[in-house]
Amino acid sequence: MCERHDSILPETMFSRRTLLKAGAFAAFTPWSFTHSIAAESTAAANAITPADALQRLMAGNARYAANTPNNRDFMADRAARAKSQFPIAAILSCADSRVAPELAFDQNPGDLFVMRVAGNVMSPHLLASLEYGVKFLGTPLVMVLGHINCGAVSAAISVLKDKAELPGHLSGLIEAIKPAVVQAKASQPKNLLNSAITENVRLQVADLKQSSPIIDKYYADKKIDIVGAIYDLETGNIALV
Repeated sequence: MCERHDSILPETMFSRRTLLKAGAFAAFTPWSFTHSIAAESTAAANAITPADALQRLMAGNARYAANTPNNRDFMADRAARAKSQFPIAAILSCADSRVAPELAFDQNPGDLFVMRVAGNVMSPHLLASLEYGVKFLGTPLVMVLGHINCGAVSAAISVLKDKAELPGHLSGLIEAIKPAVVQAKASQPKNLLNSAITENVRLQVADLKQSSPIIDKYYADKKIDIVGAIYDLETGNIALV
C-alpha cells in the first residue's frame, strides 16, 4: 500500500481554483506571461523605440502615397501570428471607410493595433484597448489619426452653428467633438472645418498624455510616445500635427 503524504500537499500542489484563476489571468495578459518568458531569450519584434516606430509608419505612408507599397505574401508567417502579436503602433483612427491605417502606413498584418470610431475621439472602452496595447502587447507608439473632410467634425460644426439636431446616439458622439470646434473657432481660421479637425486630434493627444493610470505613466517614463496626425483623402499623405 502506498504511503500518504498529506502533510506536504499544501506546499507542493495548487488547488484547482488557483490553477483556474491563473489560467484565466494568463489568457488576458499575454505580454506579462507568455511574452515575458520569451523575452528572456529573444527580444520582442516590437522592442523598438517610439521614434523608430514612427519612422517606420511615415516611411510606409510615403510608399503608399507614391503607389509603391511593399509586395506581400499574406500567407507568410500566418501561423506565427496566430500565436502572438507585436504591433509597433496603437492607432486611434476615424471610422471613415476611406481611412484604412494598415494600407495608409503600408504595414503587415499584426503591425498595427487599430481602434476606430467616428471622429477619432476617446472613450472609456477605447482607452482600455489602448492600455491593453501599451501594457500587455508592448506597443511603443500611440497615434491619433484624423482626416480631411471628417463628417463627424463637420456635424459638430453644424450643431454649434445651426443648432442641428441629430438622431439616435449621434448627439453623444458630437458632444465629445464640440470642444475642438469651440477652440478652433476662437482663432477665427479661414477654414473652420480643417482647423477643427486638427484641433480635435491635438485635444485627443493631450487627453491621452494625462490618461491614468497606465498611459500617462508610460508616457512620463518615456516608454511610449503619443502623437497626432492628419490623413489627406485626396493625396494619401499623412502629416504629423
